[in-house]
Amino acid sequence: MPSRSDRLQPAVDQAQRRQKDALQRLADHQQKLAHAEQQLEELNRYRREYSLGDGGLTVTALLNRQQFVDRIDQAIVQQGKLVERLQRQLDGARERWLQAHARENALDTVVDRLRKQEDQREQRLEQAEVDERMQYRRGIRN
Repeated sequence: MPSRSDRLQPAVDQAQRRQKDALQRLADHQQKLAHAEQQLEELNRYRREYSLGDGGLTVTALLNRQQFVDRIDQAIVQQGKLVERLQRQLDGARERWLQAHARENALDTVVDRLRKQEDQREQRLEQAEVDERMQYRRGIRN
């Protein structure tokens, strides 16, 4: 008959897989957020660079430039919203990983405690057998 710690091992294995999966999703979300933040920074940098040097343009060119700057501003707003959404997703993924990690640690602790108890029980049984043999041998000698 399998020990209690052996019967819990499938749950521990599953908790480890869930924790690893959650960690992978967390890393994926971090990568997506970093990429979106980089794009937002590039848009902001481009906006700053494009806004410089308005001198010497015709009215039509100035209007075209202003329309283009407005489109950049819209792209910045949209990218900012994307960054916010990805940050919320990252926070959720981090929370799920923390929960999976805590569950894995809890199960590991329980299994470790059960194994120690099983080892102690086994040692007590072995010691009892040794003691019994010693008493039997003493009885034969006497």
